[in-house]
Amino acid sequence: MQLPYSILPATNAVLNGASATLLLTGRRLIRLGKLRAHRACMIAAVGASTLFFASYLFYHAHVGSIHFRGQGWSRPVYFTILTSHTLLAAATPPLVLLTLARGLRERFDRHRAIARWTYPVWLYVSVTGVMIYLMLYKLFQR
Repeated sequence: MQLPYSILPATNAVLNGASATLLLTGRRLIRLGKLRAHRACMIAAVGASTLFFASYLFYHAHVGSIHFRGQGWSRPVYFTILTSHTLLAAATPPLVLLTLARGLRERFDRHRAIARWTYPVWLYVSVTGVMIYLMLYKLFQR
């Protein structure tokens, strides 16, 4: 049985939301000194983001581009969010892989130095991914 492509945008939003939640949880856990739980959360966040990306590519390879239908004030807001999201999303995978590698190799000084940049960028991309889904598929449909 083949799943309809129409479920993938919501699935992608859930995966982005899960990634954001895991990032926030992982950050809290490391502040509490719970290294193993932090590591598990962050690896799960990488997994959620990887599943998102695979699903996103699959969806758009089969469905193509979806055009924003909002009018008025919503258009510049949407395209500002989309542009910043897209630019930062391109930077996120190398940042995540470098941060993850340093953490797994227990190079914690270097891990912390790059994680200070990776965390807010990755969190922003995950949260704005959900916002883009809501604006594109839920709030401004016609």
